[in-house]
Amino acid sequence: MFEMSASGFRVPLMEAHDLDLGINSIQGYQLTGSGHFFLDVQMGENGIQHPALLLKEPLDREEQSVYDLILTATDGGDPFRSGTAQIKVRVLDANDNAPIFNQPIYEVTVKENIPKGSTVATVSATDLDEGLNGEVKYSLRKVTQFHSPQFLLNSTTGEITLTGSLDYEISSLHEFEVEAKDGGGLSDRSKVIITITDLNDNAPELIVNYFTSSISESSPAGTVIAILNVQDQDSGVNGEVTCSVPNNLPFRLERSVDDFYSLVTAGTLDREHMPTFNITITGTDNGIPPLSTTTVIALQVLDTNDNPPVFEKTDYTFYLVENNHRGSLIFSLRANDPDWEENARITYSIIEEQTGNFPLSSYLSINSETGAVYALNSFDYEEIQEIRFLVKAQDGGSPPLSSNVSVTLFILDQNDNAPEILYPSPPTDGSTGIELAPRSSEPGYLITKVVAVDADSGQNAWLSYQLTKATEPGLFTLGLHTGEIRTSRFLLEKDAFKQSLVVLVKDNGQPPLSASVTVTVVLADNIPDTLIDLSNISVPVDHTSDLTFYLVVAVAFVSCLFLTFLLVLLAIRFHRWRKSQLWSITFGGAPVSQFVGIDGVRAFLQSYCHEVSLTTGSRKSQLNIPKANHTNIYTPQQNSENELPSVSSSFPCRDMRGW
Repeated sequence: MFEMSASGFRVPLMEAHDLDLGINSIQGYQLTGSGHFFLDVQMGENGIQHPALLLKEPLDREEQSVYDLILTATDGGDPFRSGTAQIKVRVLDANDNAPIFNQPIYEVTVKENIPKGSTVATVSATDLDEGLNGEVKYSLRKVTQFHSPQFLLNSTTGEITLTGSLDYEISSLHEFEVEAKDGGGLSDRSKVIITITDLNDNAPELIVNYFTSSISESSPAGTVIAILNVQDQDSGVNGEVTCSVPNNLPFRLERSVDDFYSLVTAGTLDREHMPTFNITITGTDNGIPPLSTTTVIALQVLDTNDNPPVFEKTDYTFYLVENNHRGSLIFSLRANDPDWEENARITYSIIEEQTGNFPLSSYLSINSETGAVYALNSFDYEEIQEIRFLVKAQDGGSPPLSSNVSVTLFILDQNDNAPEILYPSPPTDGSTGIELAPRSSEPGYLITKVVAVDADSGQNAWLSYQLTKATEPGLFTLGLHTGEIRTSRFLLEKDAFKQSLVVLVKDNGQPPLSASVTVTVVLADNIPDTLIDLSNISVPVDHTSDLTFYLVVAVAFVSCLFLTFLLVLLAIRFHRWRKSQLWSITFGGAPVSQFVGIDGVRAFLQSYCHEVSLTTGSRKSQLNIPKANHTNIYTPQQNSENELPSVSSSFPCRDMRGW
């Protein structure tokens, strides 16, 4: 029976059979088992009762789908008898129930990083019908523009599965309807709201709206270098961004409007300390875990002329050996300027000073670019020993900066001067120096002293004396450092009257330089004997070469002519003074260190105020002492025991050179 059957719906039932007749046959029916039905018995033409089942109340299969009824037939006998039949009434379903969702709204919250294929939610609808009428199919109904085929609804199970990727920043809410429909066409709808939970999956974005690539090192603090805009697509604390720069850099960030920051200088800049900066700006959000992003701004610091040139030392000392070549490099100076380009381009110059009688520029020259100092002239230690001056280093900035350094240049001595013998002074007429020594001299008697000087200095001027040649080796000694010539033993009669000594004076330079002088020592006890033999003294001739020989011969010839002329003059002079008394002076010894030249003993006897004319070409000597109109005083004076007596004469002397 269909549950949609109306009340009074009639269903004929099968009749009961009884073999008895009459009153013992079937007399009536009775229905039991449910109040939804009642029994309707109609009498047929032949007196047979026909039972029928009538629907008393509407059926509801969803409440009870099967009814079990008992139909009882009774006869009229005594005792009566009955028979029963079971009637099963099955209520056939009718699509009288639409599907019903168990929730009118499904609200689901998921994270935006949920993986694809995950079940987001499950919807469920119930249909009390059965069979095809109770089969529910689910489907999606678009409600908002944010719905997309990112979700898949299982039409049978009602599971909603994620087929795409969720992004809170694109859509934080998905809302749509789900329809449940049975096989009979009845349906129901429910709303599904999927809320996306934001995760910190987006790093902040730093957008540079303005920046400058260079800045002067003289820029004041607070100069704007860049303006940045900070963005984060996340929400809440995940979208809160904090920007920062390294603490060791002279920069800071200032927040201006909303999410805009200004990068400014936090102090003064120094290009010499840091010429370029790579400023790393970091934006970090407050998510868990926090995400960050960085951007780098390259900044070049432009130079200003704030540093003067600086020399490596506060003062310099250099040394130069004399006799240097002109134009030779003496030394080089170098100054450093930490500035850049023109501000660091250094020009060197020497501050003019007076050196002696000449300006410094006549001695030294400096390369203005390299700082190399050159000698313009050859230096002579004997003239200049030290030069002090200033070198100026000036940069090319505007205005230029400069610094000075003190330089001391010491000229070092070179052994370029041979010793100069002062005594005995080398005669200009080719004669030798003559010293007189009495034969009675004891060992150690001082004959003379060779005096020499050296224009050099230091060890180059240390002089030593050597006796390189002697007529009687061992007769005389020469002081190594004093130059004193002394007798080394008693003089003997066999010792030659004339002793020639060659003295070498040598300095201590490298290589050593030397000078020599020939000293002739005459051994005599009185002057007349000495004068007689003085003519035997001649100039030693050097036969080192034929040229020298011929020169000596020529000089000797000329000298002979000159001496002959002198002899004639002496003879005339002698004739005029023939009446004069010849004074004879006997000396106990000869004075020490008297020099007799080749042109006579004039220099020797001048110490006694006598005039003597001596020629090398004669064997005799003439001693002319004027007597007329003069008073002669002779006063002998004895010296100490080790010294020879000296004679002091007060004779007026005339110069024979005027004769």
